[in-house]
Amino acid sequence: MAVNGNVGGAVNGVGGGGVNGAAASAAIAATARRVLVLRALGLGDLLTAVPALRGVRRGLPGARITLAAPAALAPLAQATGAVDDLLPLDGLDPPPAPIGPVDVAVNLHGRGPESHRLLAALGPGRLVAFAHPGVPHTEGPDWDPDEHEAGRWCRLVRAHGLDADPADLDLPVPAVPSPAPGAVVVHPGAACGARRWPAERFAAVAAALRDAGERVAVTGGAGEALLARRVVDLAGLGGGACLAGRTGPAELAALVAGARLVVCGDTGVAHLATAYRTPSVLLFGPTPPARWGPPDRAQHLVLWAGRCGDPHGRDPHPGLLEITTADAVAAAGRALARAPA
Repeated sequence: MAVNGNVGGAVNGVGGGGVNGAAASAAIAATARRVLVLRALGLGDLLTAVPALRGVRRGLPGARITLAAPAALAPLAQATGAVDDLLPLDGLDPPPAPIGPVDVAVNLHGRGPESHRLLAALGPGRLVAFAHPGVPHTEGPDWDPDEHEAGRWCRLVRAHGLDADPADLDLPVPAVPSPAPGAVVVHPGAACGARRWPAERFAAVAAALRDAGERVAVTGGAGEALLARRVVDLAGLGGGACLAGRTGPAELAALVAGARLVVCGDTGVAHLATAYRTPSVLLFGPTPPARWGPPDRAQHLVLWAGRCGDPHGRDPHPGLLEITTADAVAAAGRALARAPA
């Protein structure tokens, strides 16, 4: 079992490629008044795109930057300091209403062609996107399926002359109070079953942490309430420990920012722990941490069996199941020993 406090600096390498950066930067800055950035995905997707968003903001300080993303993420989008407003959009449906002329469209959503075409249909003066043969007028760099998510989008905007640092992931602590200050946060959910460690194992970790004197809070979205309740019941924590469906994005962010420790899989809450430098134990599989893991910091411990697979499968991936309860409890103990009292 690989237990890493660092993932090999995976988020730090950003290559070049694409159009001439300096010339592109001057051209964009000279014309950009309205910028639309597409990232209509989930929480972790937004947080890994923060460095690229900030690169766009720094490179185009006089432009109005609109982020197309799910409406629920508006508080965190605002916290990045990189966007002026949010266009509610979930997935690649056309915008719900006309948004007016767009000088620059930035595709931080995917490799195309669907996302490229959605933005091209708005008639921007420039489309910042990865090259794709299905959309011939894109001039960006080639897609690399093996690079880290944060580094990927920084490489894209840097190819267009907009400097971005993949390590620029921090967010300011939310102004709203934490619903459980100083708690250990256990988050058993994940978007797909392949990345979802069994509830029984999360419960065993939660019980061990409770027995060690920690206050434990179990989180989840509205659709994960049954899963979170199962973890709470199996661990014998009491109903007050279940916060699933009771926190919006701002409250969840405040909870993680004020937590002693986060224990979760490869999901958005892991990226919140990175954003607030909260100690974390992260259970990875089947996607390798080199693509979605935290930066090289001692407070983030990654458990990874080294086995890749389909991240969208229905059942927990065999590699994820190789991580035992004892592995996670031991890692949690090491992380807490390093954490402030």
